[in-house]
Amino acid sequence: MDVDSNEPKPRFLAAPEVVSEMCRHSMHRLRTLHPMQLLVLAIIGGALITAGALFSVLLSQGVSAPGLQRLLQGVGFSTGFFFVILSSTILFTETNVALPAVLLHHRTRPVINAVLMLWLLAWLGNFIGAFLLGNMINLSQDLAGPIQQGLTDLVEKKMHFQKVGTATAWFQAMLSGVLANWLVGMAAFFATMGRTIMGKYIPVLLAVTLFVAANLQHSPANMGYFALTLPLIDQYNWWDAFCWNLIPAGIGNILGGIFLVALPFWYALPPDSRRREREYLREYAETSQ
Repeated sequence: MDVDSNEPKPRFLAAPEVVSEMCRHSMHRLRTLHPMQLLVLAIIGGALITAGALFSVLLSQGVSAPGLQRLLQGVGFSTGFFFVILSSTILFTETNVALPAVLLHHRTRPVINAVLMLWLLAWLGNFIGAFLLGNMINLSQDLAGPIQQGLTDLVEKKMHFQKVGTATAWFQAMLSGVLANWLVGMAAFFATMGRTIMGKYIPVLLAVTLFVAANLQHSPANMGYFALTLPLIDQYNWWDAFCWNLIPAGIGNILGGIFLVALPFWYALPPDSRRREREYLREYAETSQ
């Protein structure tokens, strides 16, 4: 009798299998959804992240202790990220891990073109969703007072690089984006690993709270904060936000997702697992054309 037969089945996906799961999910999206459907999912993802950005300020309003303030901001923002995970909408962060994983396993011209299209649609859709929801919130209610001050303080931190105004500061913003997508990419990794609601939420909460507390630059998150704040203040505009935050942070987010999450875990897969995944993706791509 097998002594292990009565052991309970694990309630999570083993780490080596997570990259494969993300690959298959992304390939299924690329092959079954129209570009406009992908864009709509990305718009919803950007709106949900913006809701999390607002919640992070609402929760931390009036809290003066720095540690507690950052903890509450992280808890609030992780809500928006978790809503993205549960609704299976599209976030630029997740694509920075899943799409490189697809290319590492399967590289043909049609797949490369589809991956590049989804990458672009994810970033564009997230911005549209953040912009629309941020302006709708500002039109629907008055965010003046402590809420406006909380938003302004956060944006001031994110625009520190413009105040320095050097090439070194621009590259610091990019490096901050690398680290941000390492943590948020791992949050997506852990969410894929979990097989229960709480099994997904707890690691997401921890990873996202750490990224928020460290003030690392995450392009979709900052889209939400800028969309909420720029209508309220005069010292910054969207040009400033793009040049000194969203673009360098976005480049860093891509590099972080590739080199700190997708590539290491792909490399750590046993050769047989990589071969099986390549064969599966190739067959799936051929049969779905």
